[in-house]
Amino acid sequence: MLQTTLDSKTIDTLRDIPDLIPVYREYYEDWNIRVFNRKQHECRNYLSPNRREFYKILLITEGVGVFTMGLNTYYIEEPTILFIHPNDIISWKNMSNESGGFYCLFKKTFINEHPQLKATIDKYSLFSDKNKSVIRLKKNEAATSENLFSRMQEEEVSASAYKEDAMQAYLQLLLIESIKVGNFPKPDHVSDEFRYVHAFFQLLEQEITGINYTTPIRIKTAKEFATNLSVHPNHLNALLKKHTGQNVSTHIRNRLLEETKVLLLQTDWSLQDIGYSIGFTEQSNFNLFFKKNTGITPAEFRKSAHL
Repeated sequence: MLQTTLDSKTIDTLRDIPDLIPVYREYYEDWNIRVFNRKQHECRNYLSPNRREFYKILLITEGVGVFTMGLNTYYIEEPTILFIHPNDIISWKNMSNESGGFYCLFKKTFINEHPQLKATIDKYSLFSDKNKSVIRLKKNEAATSENLFSRMQEEEVSASAYKEDAMQAYLQLLLIESIKVGNFPKPDHVSDEFRYVHAFFQLLEQEITGINYTTPIRIKTAKEFATNLSVHPNHLNALLKKHTGQNVSTHIRNRLLEETKVLLLQTDWSLQDIGYSIGFTEQSNFNLFFKKNTGITPAEFRKSAHL
């Protein structure tokens, strides 16, 4: 049974709650750190506009693509290692069929459980300083990083009771080896089109994470977002459709729906309180919105989570 973690009717940022039960459970299973080989788990084209619950280190040794972090875009055709903070808005577009390297995901709680790792992350600022988050590697430097990823992967599948301790030690070495290289490339040119796309997701995240009971969402329509970004709604729709395959309203709806599920799972707020916080003054309209997009009512969703 789920335990209620919030008693207050005011939430600053739900994603700062350490034991947040994720909505997408198939992705957020019971793990602290995972390592993937890109030959078996290639990075397909994607855009990740929302905050995540994990840090990511991506090592690219083969393949060509365009990586965007915030407003910085990098054309990657040589070995590169990238340090991605949970709050970063990122995208990746494959430009070749090759895929080599590794990536590692580790949760915020994993860092908190290992003070030495946290100290290393804070010291070198690879995740927080965007001027350091992308590092070009020579072949021998890439080989060193690959070896550390391989050792982490070996520990992950081992039965050792100390495997996570070992993995965090390898992570520290990876950070140190990366900062030693110090080859930080300048971002490539960013188009005005993507600036609007980035600004939209930044504003959407700002609105969603500011949700609380006393201050419901301020803007939630495509027209309102376009007005705040000083762009015509049709133009904003066209840009989102071109770069993400979905229009403005779809992104807003999906993000509101995700946050609604979190509120249903992680708070003891009434259904009326939750509906009001995401912009529905009438309970019936909130129920209709949720059922239309999930197939069940908010009450049924919350009840099923407690079974």
